[in-house]
Amino acid sequence: MAGSINISNEHPKVIHTTCAYCGVGCGIKATVTDKELHLVDIEGRKDHPANLGRLCSKGSALGETVSLENRLLTPFIDEQRVGWDKALDEVANRLKATLDEYGPEAVALYGSGQLLTEDYYVANKLMKGFIGTGNMDTNSRLCMASTVAGQKRAFGSDTVPGSYEDLELADMVVLVGANTAWCHPVLFQRIRAAKEQRPEMKVVVIDPRVTDTCDIADLHLPLKSGTDTALFNKLFSYLQKHNKVDTAYVDQHTQGFEEALKAAEKVGDFSAVAELCGVEKTALKQFCQWFADTDKVVTAWSQGVNQSVAGTDKVNAIVNCHLITGRIGKPGTGPLSLTGQPNAMGGREVGGLANQLAAHMEFANAEDIDRVRRFWNAPNIARSPGKTAVDLFNAMDNGEIKFVWIMGTNPVVSMPDANTVISALKKCPTVVVSDCIEKTDTSEFAHIRLPAAGWSEKDGTVTNSERRISRQRALFDLSGESKPDWWIISRVAEKVGFGEAFDYQSSADIFREHAALSAFENNSQGRVRDFNIGAVASISDAEYEALEPFQWPLIKGHKAAQPHTRLFADGGYFTETGRATVVSTEFKVSYHQPNTDYPLLLNTGRVRDHWHTMTRTALSPRLSQHMDEPFVEVHPDDAEKYGLADQALCRLSTAFDSILIRVTVTPSVGKGNVFMPMHWTRQNSKTGHCGVLVKSAVDPWSKQPGCKHTPASIEAVSLQQQAVLLSRQKQCFDRFDYGTEVKFQQGFRYELAGQSIDTTALDIIGSEKERIDYTDPETGSSRSAWFALGQLQALLIVGETLSDSDRSWLQGAFDKEDIPFSERWRLLAGMPPQGEDTGKVICACFGVGEKTICRAIEEEGFSDPAEVGQSLKAGTNCGSCIPEIRKLISQVEDLAINAAS
Repeated sequence: MAGSINISNEHPKVIHTTCAYCGVGCGIKATVTDKELHLVDIEGRKDHPANLGRLCSKGSALGETVSLENRLLTPFIDEQRVGWDKALDEVANRLKATLDEYGPEAVALYGSGQLLTEDYYVANKLMKGFIGTGNMDTNSRLCMASTVAGQKRAFGSDTVPGSYEDLELADMVVLVGANTAWCHPVLFQRIRAAKEQRPEMKVVVIDPRVTDTCDIADLHLPLKSGTDTALFNKLFSYLQKHNKVDTAYVDQHTQGFEEALKAAEKVGDFSAVAELCGVEKTALKQFCQWFADTDKVVTAWSQGVNQSVAGTDKVNAIVNCHLITGRIGKPGTGPLSLTGQPNAMGGREVGGLANQLAAHMEFANAEDIDRVRRFWNAPNIARSPGKTAVDLFNAMDNGEIKFVWIMGTNPVVSMPDANTVISALKKCPTVVVSDCIEKTDTSEFAHIRLPAAGWSEKDGTVTNSERRISRQRALFDLSGESKPDWWIISRVAEKVGFGEAFDYQSSADIFREHAALSAFENNSQGRVRDFNIGAVASISDAEYEALEPFQWPLIKGHKAAQPHTRLFADGGYFTETGRATVVSTEFKVSYHQPNTDYPLLLNTGRVRDHWHTMTRTALSPRLSQHMDEPFVEVHPDDAEKYGLADQALCRLSTAFDSILIRVTVTPSVGKGNVFMPMHWTRQNSKTGHCGVLVKSAVDPWSKQPGCKHTPASIEAVSLQQQAVLLSRQKQCFDRFDYGTEVKFQQGFRYELAGQSIDTTALDIIGSEKERIDYTDPETGSSRSAWFALGQLQALLIVGETLSDSDRSWLQGAFDKEDIPFSERWRLLAGMPPQGEDTGKVICACFGVGEKTICRAIEEEGFSDPAEVGQSLKAGTNCGSCIPEIRKLISQVEDLAINAAS
């Protein structure tokens, strides 16, 4: 029948793959129900060791993000659509011309933890092995570089000692600079479940903010931004003073203890450290006592530690406390870095950072350089590290880099001092962008755009935070003319003249070579490298296709090639002496401090339901409802001081730029601090991108920028009019002073503000015959609704304040096929009938709103989130909203108590 959907008679295809988001590396069971329409059901893979069936809200919604919306499907040269041959010729010719005129140091590649290991491997081989420059860095520099540097200083290698199961076996879990509930939700749920089974288990959260992670905390230390080293130095000296040092382990397996102790003792007594860190003295003592008296301790950290100009010292201060107590490599113990991206560790394995070579080999070791040169047969191999992210774009801005290839990342949004990144890209003679997304803030500056495969079309491997390598398998065929990143790189390499070394036919070919390099001379002259997966270097294509998750090292011939769950319990470090180094980490106040012009400190981070620059998560309507606009969190005292009202607009400024943004007044941030999420871009917000505000100062060891600590100022802004527009059609909001786009199921919502709202700038489709208008004589607000055959097409409300309009209910009106005339006027009021108002979405998995939850709590007398879940399903999937449900229970109970009194 013409126009009907062709339903296949075949059984749905079930594919095991890996999640596209954070470094937890959750296994996914994907059931493809229609390959042509890109329809797939997503659920957690119950036998995957990382998640055991759990998925967070983002992972659960992956099936809603695999459409062809905003996909780049053909190559472009200067906005002209071209074929692959012409596009590849253009890249190769520009690359050769740059090399001929300026040499290899004028070329750079900037990659991403979104690349698969096979993509990363080929890119690194081309740049460092054959072009001959170390100028390949990635957005992992913004993520985990401080952990890499810290682990190498301590262990002699970039080795994560433990596994996720240690979080469940521990008697005490310390979470430092990690809002695990939002940023690594599946691990948070594993910790929560373990604590419910063993209530005596202690959880300590160390974070300047009161985050949802504190929902399971026995102790929260809201330390001042940047003082982590001082806190852990105090713990170090406390452990020594109270005879909690494992002297046998220290004597046999470490070095540097005495020097590190002297440095740690300089922080002073408890009173001095408590004042320095901004925490209660009793709480600080309690933390040290618990750590000292608990044998099984895991300390886990993420960006709050890494994204700092002292990030490497912070990492080593944490690691030191585990080394001196021998709490490493044993069940339920150890330092555990929580990686930010799905393949940040895979990129590290193949040398994806500018200061790495390949397979955990180093530029600092001449034998390593020669070893990789011989393995690759690459006479032009780079001999020294290249420029890291911040320096790379600064060099581009200074005219040193003439050709840059950006793969799978959006540095115009994610990099600090983003205006310099924009300036650099404008000046660079050749900017090549490989991406699956057609329009990003970065691709705007591309001379050549190459369509890369998206997550659901990629085939290869990724490595998660516990050294576990998992297969990512394609759910669909390649869309349009898109190609795998490794294919694109290989074809350019061939055209430049390196074809023999890049004659790959599949991702399996690359994986085998990568595994072989990891084992190549990996015990030469007694020097053993930590990364070794030689046991899978000779697997067949079929074995690669069926490859199950495993942890490295996986060494050929060692105990039937059994993987290592934990490392270092009996020493065996990868330093020259075989001993771990207890690193001296003297605390110094080296951060840019608040001043008269910028009296606040800006912290940046993530929200629960969005990922990086939202190119994927913004495609899912339900993921856009919980936090629907960019915002800045401000403490109530600071809000009063600066005349800021909750949900009003303000101007947030630093020495680098200023933006308009909406205020959220909350005691979750400390006085003198403000917090802003990093996800919103110019594609979905006029002024909500924080990268332009953040300073670009970097850690001297890791070269990772400190994105958590920028002096800032804030002031109230009064714009004459605000508007909310709901439309089935996408709108342009550039003409407004403030504009943010929020996708919902049937269209788009726009939050707008300006001195005046010019409705002629809006492209509204609807029947003028079915248009209704209303102007409120008291407030002067105007309201218009457009219909076509009874169906709502657009709704516009303009006024001084719009906080009373129920957005969720208005969005739901677009689902109705025919709205009776009597109900249309209610839409103009923006307020639903009593009982139909759902409020802001709290549970993204099931779309349950705040008011719905509060009514159920009040009417049914619920006192536990589990009861809410049984009634409304909220919190029963990924569990990320449980902390908010608990808060709502407390609020309803407080209101009832106040009403009774």
